[in-house]
Amino acid sequence: MKYSNVLNNKNILITGGTGSFGHQMIKELMPYKPKTVRIFSRDEDKQHSMKMELEKEPIFKKIEFVIGDVRDYDRMYTVTKDIDIVFHAAALKQVPTVESHPYEAVKTNIFGAYNVVKASVVRKVKNVIAVSTDKAVKPVNAMGMTKALQEKIILSDDLSKDGTKFCCVRYGNVLGSRGSVIPLWNSKIEAKQPLPITHKEMTRFLLTLSDAIDLVFYSLKHGKGGEIFVKKAPAAKMTDLALAYAELKTGKKDYPLEFIGVRAGEKIDEVLVSHEEMRRAQERKDHFVINRENDFDITSLKKSLKNIEYDSSNANHLSIKELKEIMKKLNWVL
Repeated sequence: MKYSNVLNNKNILITGGTGSFGHQMIKELMPYKPKTVRIFSRDEDKQHSMKMELEKEPIFKKIEFVIGDVRDYDRMYTVTKDIDIVFHAAALKQVPTVESHPYEAVKTNIFGAYNVVKASVVRKVKNVIAVSTDKAVKPVNAMGMTKALQEKIILSDDLSKDGTKFCCVRYGNVLGSRGSVIPLWNSKIEAKQPLPITHKEMTRFLLTLSDAIDLVFYSLKHGKGGEIFVKKAPAAKMTDLALAYAELKTGKKDYPLEFIGVRAGEKIDEVLVSHEEMRRAQERKDHFVINRENDFDITSLKKSLKNIEYDSSNANHLSIKELKEIMKKLNWVL
């Protein structure tokens, strides 16, 4: 299989493992033969629910559930014992909440990342892949700022990395993930109310959970250490996403929308690779690979620096018809 050589017979740790990422990761690992999969999170109720969901799956006997928080170094040291691969997904991600409580995000997204690095190096973990976000690029909100620093910590040489390879993956909004707008839109449709949209020009990258996990596996297989992997993804206007969903739910092509204004810390368009990063990025068919920044980039003297950013305004936009097809495949509308 595609990633057998990097996943089979490995002890895997997933931080924040009870979220959407962790659930999908378990699904994607099912065809492979990991030795153990350790789910690490601070929410005992979500761990119990996940146990109930997975108890009849063959992979269940390989899963270990561990309560703890990435903010706690001693716990990170304990949970990384005998681990080969860390998928670091634990984070505070909800933009408006983090705007109100930024220091809580500092403790999880920044201090937590440092604890992951420190414990992984001491425990001689072979690979650490950290999950980042488009909001870390040219950040305008507290969540993006903390995730930008998380990337720096994961990829820095602040600690002697010895034999541990560290990479980041960066992607935009994941279709159908926890915290998505769909539950809100459902409640509005049930109440026969307009669907709230912050701004009519707002665009977002859209990626399926399966594609997000594939990017993680790809970086695990191909990463040399120090890179950020970015998967090329389609984008959409949020108005088109809302209209497509409403049409599937109600049959109406002109379901009413309500523009409520841009929220605190919110961008109109999302950037996955900045102008500055493009100068050291390698473009591949389905990915960008952003290499570590050197003190002085001599190669930049030999080429044009007028690179176009990779953002959701200039990416390929999905039509309402295409969005509806994706939603049907993902079973958004039952």
